[in-house]
Amino acid sequence: MSKTIEFEQALEDDDWGLIISSEGKLKGLFIPDGKEEDQVPREIVAMCKTYFGIDVKEEPAETIH
Repeated sequence: MSKTIEFEQALEDDDWGLIISSEGKLKGLFIPDGKEEDQVPREIVAMCKTYFGIDVKEEPAETIH
């Protein structure tokens, strides 16, 4: 049996995280402490636009954690 860990336990202090629903939809973006919404890495912005059709720079703040 594999060991499971909590989402935040899997992250380093400067890691970003995507929260995806069981239906494969983007539910949220985890932003590390000390970073702001306007600092989302280009790669994450591009992935969210390409795969989820969401511009994380323009989405309402309630989808960002």
